[in-house]
Amino acid sequence: MSESCTHDCGSCTANCSERKQESLLAPANQYSNVKKVIGVVSGKGGVGKSLVTSLLAVNMQRAAYKTAILDADITGPSIPKAFGLTQKAMGNDAGILPVMTKTGIGTMSINLLLEDDTDPVIWRGPVIAGTVKQFWTDVCWGDVDFMFVDMPPGTGDVPLTVFQSLPLSGIIIVASPQELVGMIVQKAVKMAAMMNIPVLGLVENMSYVECPDCGKKMEVFGPSHAEEIAEQYGIPVVAKLPINPKLAGACDKGMIELYDGTWLDELTKALENLE
Repeated sequence: MSESCTHDCGSCTANCSERKQESLLAPANQYSNVKKVIGVVSGKGGVGKSLVTSLLAVNMQRAAYKTAILDADITGPSIPKAFGLTQKAMGNDAGILPVMTKTGIGTMSINLLLEDDTDPVIWRGPVIAGTVKQFWTDVCWGDVDFMFVDMPPGTGDVPLTVFQSLPLSGIIIVASPQELVGMIVQKAVKMAAMMNIPVLGLVENMSYVECPDCGKKMEVFGPSHAEEIAEQYGIPVVAKLPINPKLAGACDKGMIELYDGTWLDELTKALENLE
């Protein structure tokens, strides 16, 4: 610390041990009481991140927890489609009201605010990141036990904003079996480590196809690298999802809340025990 220190860290450029660390967390809406925030991330697109987000939300809602989804994938929102949401979000003096799914999962997505679902969002990165932050600060989420944040792929503006601005309890990384994707997964793991966000586990999607006659599991994309990557970084492989036409069909028809499967049950139990 300099002898001429005024103890005003806001106007000082010195990097000393006395510098106060200011929190970058954004304040939640005054009508929000969210207990746990779980980010669902991926290194690249098309690996099933929105699917895993939807299934986890459905599982926690079935377990009698109040659940919500913040769709942070502004340019590629998938959540309203998976849940069959067509109504638009409304608001009042307190803020924006989340749209509720058939089973009561609170959701907010850019498609719930656009006049036409097919209108493209042609915004610069900072505007997109600011919108995601507003989904946290301006939406009246109410009492929520578990909020799942469906993030866009990569390590750009939005993931950085979510990591810094939301009180994340941890993240779940979604990957497919291809080795290239595995390499990209490592980028997401390293970003979480740099931001001091715990990685709760790795979910491998499209892991196998199960024969409907004999039940044999066939790895159509080759051998899995999930365990190898997980062991390297000390994180658990918490689930392996198959390529399942019925599951894909449920998303396309907006009926994901009716899905039948046990693939994420162990992860659901782990989240219930999360402190």
